[in-house]
Amino acid sequence: MKTYFPIIAAILLFTGFVSFICYKSNNKSTKQTEGAEIIESSESKQKKEERKKLYARLKAKADEAKVYSKQQGLSSKHCILIDFSIHSGKNRFFVWDFAKDSIKYESLCCHGYGQKSTQSKPVFSNVEGSYSSSLGKYKTGARSYSTWGINVHYKLHGLEKTNNNAFKRIIVLHSHNPVANKEVYPKHLPLGWSQGCPVINNEIMRKCDALLKESKKPLLLWIYN
Repeated sequence: MKTYFPIIAAILLFTGFVSFICYKSNNKSTKQTEGAEIIESSESKQKKEERKKLYARLKAKADEAKVYSKQQGLSSKHCILIDFSIHSGKNRFFVWDFAKDSIKYESLCCHGYGQKSTQSKPVFSNVEGSYSSSLGKYKTGARSYSTWGINVHYKLHGLEKTNNNAFKRIIVLHSHNPVANKEVYPKHLPLGWSQGCPVINNEIMRKCDALLKESKKPLLLWIYN
């Protein structure tokens, strides 16, 4: 028995050591999991707050758009809102449903590269050849062939002094294959995909195409900053 005692003691000691290591490892893993869950919960809460603020801003614009659309004989069902104050890596093109007071579709949206615009800051212009986006209200026009995206574009007619050259400048709503279907934040969209046109992803352009073809009246498209 004395012969085996050191062996038994060594086995018990080793077993205890292994158990301790496993406990420490499991405890560390549990803490890491709890920490990750806290971070995820915090990020989720932040996103909800951002979404809430976004909705409030859009709702305020949509309320104005609804009144304007009625006055101008435009669609009373939907409008398109483009907020170029939003980071270009986030969705900033929104189709708004007046009846439901909600976002129907949303997409990333490119701004023009002209007038020393940067990826993070568009410079606006209504001048022909400026290759810049123009602020203001537009109405959608004729559906035509496009060499870009889903091969469809919609003419845009500027309704204000800030964008009344839009039709002459061939500013149209269209899509482009490289525009992602999901947000790319914190990255910005590259410059060079727009010469002043609002350019969106193919998936949302297909949905907009169906909606615009079905609409009996032009839609208000409002670009603001």
